[in-house]
Amino acid sequence: MHGPEGRDNIVLFPKTLDYYQMELTRMLETERYGEAGELLEFLLQCQGQEPRQYEEWKALLDWLRDAFPGVSGGGIETGIYEEDEESLARMHIEAKLALDKDYGNKLLKAAMESPLSEHSLLALEQLSYLDMPEIDEALHGWLDRENIHPLIQFHILQTLRRRGAQGIVSFVRGQEPVEVELETVPLKSADFPPQVQKILERVGDQTQVHNPTLFYFAQEFWFQFVMGVYGTRDYASILTEDDSTMDIWAAALHQTISESLPDGRSDSDIRLVYGITDALRLRYEQVYRSMKQFVYSGQGR
Repeated sequence: MHGPEGRDNIVLFPKTLDYYQMELTRMLETERYGEAGELLEFLLQCQGQEPRQYEEWKALLDWLRDAFPGVSGGGIETGIYEEDEESLARMHIEAKLALDKDYGNKLLKAAMESPLSEHSLLALEQLSYLDMPEIDEALHGWLDRENIHPLIQFHILQTLRRRGAQGIVSFVRGQEPVEVELETVPLKSADFPPQVQKILERVGDQTQVHNPTLFYFAQEFWFQFVMGVYGTRDYASILTEDDSTMDIWAAALHQTISESLPDGRSDSDIRLVYGITDALRLRYEQVYRSMKQFVYSGQGR
């Protein structure tokens, strides 16, 4: 979460609360305990819920802090948490293998043959901790398949990096051939270059105070999108150290999210606050279309 200012004035609407509750459940089911703790800290600062709801959130947060010392009252101590999470994941896999010698092949099949979901991505991540050389070959072959969802491709790259794979891999993303250096694949959101964060910060400047919920959705979508275009021409554009280009990406992100979560601003208002002039309009429309295509690819997965 970013920008704690003003959270004690946030009142959650019923649909927003439902969304956060579903997100919290998904985070716990997929063992994303650090993110769950962060979301709970956010919810505890919001207003307007029944006292019993706050007691439940507080009890769950206390449990997470006891189980994972990296989930602290002052925020997530990321390094400690990740070390604990990785250790837990390794122990989990070793325990499964001790009970079932074929567990590795079953996990590989679950990752490669299941529809894209939190669980299939978790299975893919767990392949990082299996000492089976044939997994590397299977993952490389998977990248070369046609019509693989871009998010799956990115998670394959992450798994290959976690398994110690090195060098440049070439494959096709959408219709675009790309080359990616495995050693530089980000393993978490904070690993992406500063330009990725700066674009999000510009959306935060326009939304965090008057519409923090929109900003929360924007964060979620932005990192999904960046993972989906990693290595492409769009990704290279995002990394451009150019003010107008960052404004274009920020405006397109704001526009895309506001279509599902209106914030009272018209399309022209959004373009205006990010300084999208007529001269920038064509590039803006191209970027906006890229985001919409990514949205549609998720709906059709």
